[in-house]
Parts: sequence; structure tokens; C-alpha cells
Amino acid sequence: MKMDKFKDGIQLFGRSLLLPIAVMAPIGMIMGICAALSQSYMINKLPFLGNDVIKMILESMRDITGIVFNNIPLLFAMGVAYGLSKNEKGIAVFSAVLAYLTLTIVMNVWLKVNGALAKGDLSSVGQGLVLGIQTLKIEAMGGIISGLVAAKVTDRFYRLQLPLAFAFFSGKKSVPIITFLYMIPVGLLIPFVWSGVTTALTSISFIMMDDTFGVGVYWFIHRTLIPFGLHHVLASVLRFTEAGGTYLINGETYTGILNATNKILFELGPNDPSWSLMPKLTAYLGAGQMLNTLFRVPAIGLAMYHASFKANRPIAKGMILTIVLTAFLGNVTEPLEFSFLFIAPGLFFIYTVLCGVMAIPLAFLDVSIGYIRGTIFDFGIFGLLYENTHWVQLVILGAVNFVVFYVVFRFAIEKFKIQTPGREEEIRNNNLLKEKRYPEIATLVLEGLGGSDNIKNIDNCVTRLRIDLKDQGKVQTDTLKNAGSSGIFIPKNNHIHVVFGPHVEFVKNAIVDKIAGK
Repeated sequence: MKMDKFKDGIQLFGRSLLLPIAVMAPIGMIMGICAALSQSYMINKLPFLGNDVIKMILESMRDITGIVFNNIPLLFAMGVAYGLSKNEKGIAVFSAVLAYLTLTIVMNVWLKVNGALAKGDLSSVGQGLVLGIQTLKIEAMGGIISGLVAAKVTDRFYRLQLPLAFAFFSGKKSVPIITFLYMIPVGLLIPFVWSGVTTALTSISFIMMDDTFGVGVYWFIHRTLIPFGLHHVLASVLRFTEAGGTYLINGETYTGILNATNKILFELGPNDPSWSLMPKLTAYLGAGQMLNTLFRVPAIGLAMYHASFKANRPIAKGMILTIVLTAFLGNVTEPLEFSFLFIAPGLFFIYTVLCGVMAIPLAFLDVSIGYIRGTIFDFGIFGLLYENTHWVQLVILGAVNFVVFYVVFRFAIEKFKIQTPGREEEIRNNNLLKEKRYPEIATLVLEGLGGSDNIKNIDNCVTRLRIDLKDQGKVQTDTLKNAGSSGIFIPKNNHIHVVFGPHVEFVKNAIVDKIAGK
């Protein structure tokens, strides 16, 4: 029973991330295109992009869309709070924002008191500016923690009664206050954990720079750290410090992978003897990224599509295609990774291992494709237009990666019945749904559930209503099927799932309106 409850919680948590993911995917695609087309190297190759009007439009759109990705933790805080709270979702979302603000400033205070506020390159020690505050950059994990705390506090305290003298702060008003207090010790605890992890990453850098297996170890750790936001720390440590090696180029010493790459790529060029260093350097930069964005992500997307139920594919296709293009065009892989990270953590672990193992051949191939991003635009500029990049070898390795990731993911999704997009119960539309007669559907659903008085709580996920009942014995399954439901499940006592596919949110809204007498 406890295991079933835990699984339900994980599934619900995973689905709570779909809202921010749905926002990130299309906006990330636009941001990726604009960012790539406004880069100086792209303008050098395509001079018309340097036109003042075109440049202004691209840079403006890049900045506008960039605000979303600069505040991913805030989106996750709101999404998680909304998805996990059973009551007063608006208060939960408000409290989640407050929780994230509190977490951010508490970590800043901790760093300040301990004299740990960094200067210069903040990213190499895991710090950065968040909403104008220098603090630890824990990325999405900070938002997730804030959302979890806010959701739990909301459900527990939204009906809190206080003595008469403090009655004004009772009920819903107490939730953000209590959330604020909870986040103070959380914010004080996190720096201890993050400091230890950052130190550990620096101490094992010599393993990641090993000539044979180092690149594989690096990409395994890099992908593993994605949920915690620490992949930026890892990348910065190797890019800018001695942990990434020192390189003697034309009599000058350059520290870190990226500093050496910048000198060779943008100043010396493919015909300089120092170009021989590029295969080693770019394996940790563009070449390694491109394996993921141009080959693995599309393979996983295709596996998800083929593993989805045929009736659901028209719906699943749009979401899958968008998150794949977001990575392909903008090097933003989080929407795809978060789509299965929490609903199938074992599969995510396999994914990270494969990312490491399948990158090892880069140590033996003469691939010299920079720069730091891994988009199709970077492949075109630094792979096809530069000399001596041996881009064909990257394509061959990428094709092998594509096949491996496709086979593994499709097998795992179907074998273990993982509910990736399109894997919810098959959807059977009828006239009520096709004609969007939601008030009539709501009337039938309420009748099938034993009336509005029998409903304790109603919510929805991607395709199904999730309803807490007072007495499940009053449920009339035939009436629910007549309402257009394609599946009815009772996973535990007095809790029922009623499947309506992509129409579910509109069905729920109509039911809520009926209950409210609208």
C-alpha cells in the first residue's frame, strides 16, 4: 500500500513538471534560433544578418525569450506547487514564489556571513545572479524544493485556526508565512551540501581529463547533475580553471579548455599546428554536446512517439516534436530530460550511463568541431564551414548513438510501461467530446460519481480526472462511459481516475462550474 502511494506520488510529481516544460519547449526553440542567428560568427558567414533592423529584432527576441530560461527555477516552483497541492492551488503557487525568493536570499546571507561570496567568475564555484541577488545557482532544484514545500504547507495549514488575537493570519493567510519560515532552515542547509559537491567535482577533475575514458566520465557526470543545476559548475571548472588543463600555444600558456579553444578557433585557425589540440578540447564542448542534441534527443523523441498508443499519437506528436526541436535548435535538453526523469528515474540513470559510454569514442576520433553549444547551427558553422573538423566521423558516431538510444528507450518504455507522452490510456472520442459539449459531459460525470456531494476533491493530469470520493460504492461506470470516458480506474479506496484524453482540463472546468452552480 505504501509503495503504491509512493508510486502515485512520483507519477503526480512528474506530471506537475509538464506545465513549465510545456512553456520552455516552444519558447526555447525561438530563443535558440534567435541566439544562433545573432552570434558574430553567424553574421560573418551570412552578412545580411548584420543588417541593423534584422539584428535588432533577433537580439530583442533572444532577450525576451531568454527571461524564461533565466528564471527556470521560478517556473518549476510554481508548476510543482500547482500540480502537487490538493487544495487552494492559487495560495500554493503564491507561496512557492515566496519560498523561492526566501531560499535565494537566505543562501546569499549564508555566503555573506561566511565570507564566501565569490568575485570574478561566479560560475566556477556554483554562484551566480538570481533575480539580482548573488547566490548559489542550484537551478531547477531550487524551484522544485520551493514548490514541494509550498504544496505540503498549503495542504496542511490552509484551514489553520489561530487564537482570536491572531485570527487575521488564520487559514489561507497563514500558508505563505509558514512557508517563509520553513524555507529559512532549508536555505541554510543547502550551502553545506553544495559546497561539498563542488569541492568533490574539482577533486576528481583529473579523472575527467584522462586521455582514454575521461570524456566519458565527464559526460556521465554532466548529465547526472542536470536535475541539480550543478552541471554548470562542472562545465565551468573544466572550462576556466587548471582542472581543465593548461595548454602551451605559441609560447603562451592558456588555462582551461575554453580559453585554449578560443585562442585556436578564433585567432589561429585550422591550419595552425595547435589545431591538433582541438579533438581533445572540443570533446568536452561542441562535439560532445552535438551527440546529445542532434542524435540522442531525436532518437529518444522518436522512441517515445513509436511507443505511444496509436490513438494518442496525433496529440503526443506535437509535444515530442517541440521538445526535440528545442534541443536541436537551441541546445536546451531539459524539457526532454524532465519529461521522464521523475516518472522513470531508473531510465534516467541508464540515459546518463549511455551518454558517458557512447561519448568515449570521441577520445579516439579526430573530431574538431567547436564551439560551446551543440545546435544544428553550430554544426553548420564550425563543422561544415571550418576546415579539418572531420565532421563525417561525428555523424557516423552520432548515427550509432541514435540507434542505441532509440532501441534502449523504446524497449524500456514498452517493457516497463513508462507513461511518457502518449502512453496514457488509449483515447476513444465520441460525439460529446468531438463536439466539445462539456456541460453535458459534466452532468453525466457528476451523476456517474454519485453526485457533487460525493466528491471530496477533483483534479486532473494530462489525460485523466483524479477524484477523491466519500463513497466509491456510488460510482456508476456505465454513466461515466456514456460521458465519453475511455477508461475508469480505482487505484485505491475512494480514489478514482476517469480518462478523457486531451479534453480533460475542459471537462474538469465544466464539472467545477456545475458544482459551483454556474
